[in-house]
Amino acid sequence: METYIIILLCLAAFFAGFIDAIVGGGGLIQTPIGLILLPSLPVSTVIGTLKIPAFSGTAFAARQYLKEVNINWKILTLMMVLALPSAFLGSTLLTYVSNDFMKPLLLIVLSLLAIYTYAKKNFGQHQVRDISARTQILNAMGISFVVGFYDGFIGPGTGSFLVVAFIAIMGFDFLHASANAKMVNLATNFGSICLFMLKGKIIWAIAIPMAISNAIGGWLGAKLAINRGNKFIRIFFLVVVVGTLIRFAYDVFF
Repeated sequence: METYIIILLCLAAFFAGFIDAIVGGGGLIQTPIGLILLPSLPVSTVIGTLKIPAFSGTAFAARQYLKEVNINWKILTLMMVLALPSAFLGSTLLTYVSNDFMKPLLLIVLSLLAIYTYAKKNFGQHQVRDISARTQILNAMGISFVVGFYDGFIGPGTGSFLVVAFIAIMGFDFLHASANAKMVNLATNFGSICLFMLKGKIIWAIAIPMAISNAIGGWLGAKLAINRGNKFIRIFFLVVVVGTLIRFAYDVFF
C-alpha cells in the first residue's frame, strides 16, 4: 500500500478521535475516508479495521474523563455489559444484510434532534436529580441494547446518540453524558471488534498506525472538552449533529 494513503488515513483518524472525544461522531470522518481510500477492500473489512482506531481513541478519551468526572459505576458497568453483546449482534447482522434502509429514518431523527437542541438552550446544561434509581437502571438497559446494536450495525454517530440518550433519558449534563458515552462506546467497539476478528476482517498494518493517531486526537479532544465545559460541548455537539445529518442526506439522496 502507498505510504501517502496510510498518512491520509492517520490524519483522518486523528481528527476523528478529536471530535469523537468531545461529542462523538468521529466515524463521520474516519469511515467515509476509509471507504474512499480503500476501494478495493470489502466494506466489512474496512469497517472492521476502523474499529481498532475507534477503540483506541475512545479509550484514551475515557481515561481523561475518568480523572475529572464522577461516574456511577453500578449503572455504567451494567450498560457496558449489555452494550457489548448488542454490538456483536449488530455487526453479525451487518455481515449478512445492508444497512442502507435505515438511513432515511435516521435522517428524520437527526433533523428533529438538531432542531430541538438548537431551540432548547438549556439542553444538557445541568443534571436532572429527580430520576429514581430504578428508572435510571431500566433506561440504562434500553439505551445499551438499542445504541449498542446501532453501533454494530450502522456505526457513524453512535457517540452522539449516546450523549443525547444520557441527557434526554438519564438526566445528565453534556460533560457527564460525554464521559459516560465514552465508556459505553468502548464496550460497543469491543463487541464489534470481537466479531470482526473472528471473521478475519481486520488489516492490522492499517489499523495500528490509525489507532495511534486516533488515540492522540482522543486525548486532546477530551482535555479540551473538560476545560471548556457544557456550553462549548453543546455548540460542538450541534456542529457534529448537522454534519451527521448532511452525511446521511447525501447517502439517501445521492
